Order: sequence, then structure tokens, then C-alpha cells
Amino acid sequence: MTSNILEIDAGRVIDEICETIRSQVRSTLRKRGAVVAVSGGIDSSVCAALSARAFGPDHVFALLLPERDSSPESIRLGTMAVKSLGVPFASIDITQILESMGCYQHQLDAIREVVPAYATGWKHKITLPSLLDSDRLNLSRLTIETPAGESLTYRMTASAYTKLIAATNFKQRVRKTLEYFHADRLNYAVCGTPNRLEFDQGFFVKLGDGSADFKPIAHLYKSQVYMLAGELAIPQEIRERPPTTDTFGLSQTQEEFYFALPYQQMDLCLFALNHSMPAKEAAPLVGLTEAQVQRVFNDIEAKRRATQSLHVPPLLAREVPEIEQRLKALFDSHEGGKS
Repeated sequence: MTSNILEIDAGRVIDEICETIRSQVRSTLRKRGAVVAVSGGIDSSVCAALSARAFGPDHVFALLLPERDSSPESIRLGTMAVKSLGVPFASIDITQILESMGCYQHQLDAIREVVPAYATGWKHKITLPSLLDSDRLNLSRLTIETPAGESLTYRMTASAYTKLIAATNFKQRVRKTLEYFHADRLNYAVCGTPNRLEFDQGFFVKLGDGSADFKPIAHLYKSQVYMLAGELAIPQEIRERPPTTDTFGLSQTQEEFYFALPYQQMDLCLFALNHSMPAKEAAPLVGLTEAQVQRVFNDIEAKRRATQSLHVPPLLAREVPEIEQRLKALFDSHEGGKS
């Protein structure tokens, strides 16, 4: 479902973003180009394309960073994206790094708190219940699949959930470490890939995929990112792929893991809430009932409260005025200081 309310002039927006990130990277950050981790999804593909257009393909370095739970489809599409852009890239399997840090063992220990029989070779994912039929508590459920194909779902304890998420966050933080290694090596800036929905709702790992030097699409709803993808000639197969997390062994959509609805409807609900549109007015636009839209509004606000700390920079016991003044002057001198 799309709506004219989110329509943009994709060509104009691309030009504006490219002009902004050129100023941010070259003048404010004083870097020569961009490092982009490409997952095979729409957001990272668009960010790589924007960077290539802004700096030239030779000043972009793309990274494919799969691990043992990554879908072969993600690797294939990520490779397709970077090759279509003509940017230099490297593919680095991070499985051994994660094993050495205990990522998979900590995941296994957490799952066995809920399913003691869970064994190597089984697969899992985390899901949330739908909130369209009734108000929900954001209590995650663990779905496991045995090698025989049997699928079972369990309610997670708080300790098992936090341990599983903490272990899984190793993946995003290891990837970011490699991005910054190559950025330092090349004197490039690291490009962050969250869209507005993810940025607003805290759908990122702090100091993992949430860490970047510039974030070119954080002001765009995901529906608008797809509009840019068409204008940027992102391969059609990538544009037609449903958004996934590609984090756990079982295939999983972002809707299952975190968001209440498909991104098209979530975008419209977020837009309506951001513009103080009552649920009754938003309902026909979104294609839901007034009560359902109100539940989504409530869920958006709840996630904003729960993830507020992800947006907070390191806290200082006292301000350091000289640093603050220098930073303010630096960003004030370049209007592109905020993405």
C-alpha cells in the first residue's frame, strides 16, 4: 500500500542528499569518501548508491559481512548491489570472530533457558504478537525449528530474552568494528543506513549498526527509500525483496521481530502521529480501524520511550565548554551538519 501523502520528487531528493553528504564528509568530517556495509537490503543498497553518486564509485568501499546465520540470498543480493554500482568491495565472513567472542555459545545458553533440548543444528527466531486484534504486551516469543522441520513457539523469560539479544548484538558490533578499520585505513567516513522508521523506533544496536559518521536516509520513511531506489536503478530483485532482519537462523521479517505492521502501513502511522493526525482520520489512509491505528500509535510511543537511551550520547559529569563551542561552530558553518 502506498499513499500520495509520502510521495517525493526522488531525483531532487537524491541531489539534495548528495550535496549534503559531500559537505558533511569532505568539509565537516574531512574525509575522502565512504565505507558502507551492504546487506542485500534496500536501505544499505540505497546508501551505497547515494555515496557512489556523491563521491564517485572509486571513493566508496563496500563491505559484505556475513556470518553463519546469514541467508545465502542476502549475500547474493549484496554482491549484486555492489557490482551494479561498480564500487570496490570486500566480503569478510565474521563467523570465526563471533565464535571466539562466545556469541553463539551465549545464544545457545539463553535459548536453553527456555528450551533445554535445543541443540546445535536447530534454528530459531524471535517474534512479537500482533497488536491489531487487541492491545499487546511487548513480550517476545521464541520460535524454534528442529532438524526434522518441527516448529514450536515459546514465551521467553526476561533473562533469556536479554541474554539472547545481548549475544546477538555481537554481530552488529563486530561488523561496525570492521567498517571503522577500513574507514580509518582509507581516511573515509562510515555511512549509517537506518531509515526514518528504524531511527525513530530505535531499531538498531547502539555502537553497532546505530554507529556512523553520517546517516543519509534517516529523515526518509522507508516507502520513500524505495522511491529513491527506483531512481537510483537499484536492481529490481533487491527492490522487490521484503525487509528482513537476517539475524537469526530462521528467516524472519522486520514486522515479525519488531514492527507492528508492514513498513508501508507503519510509515503512514508514523507520519500521522508525527503530524498530530487523530487515529480516526488516519484509519482510512492506513487501511485499518480507528482502534487498530490507536494501538499502533501507542506502540510507537512505547518504543520511543523504551529506546530513548539509544539516542543519548555519552554523558559527561560536567560540560567541556571549549569542545562544545568548537563543535557548535563547526556544524553551524555547514548547513549540512544534520542528516
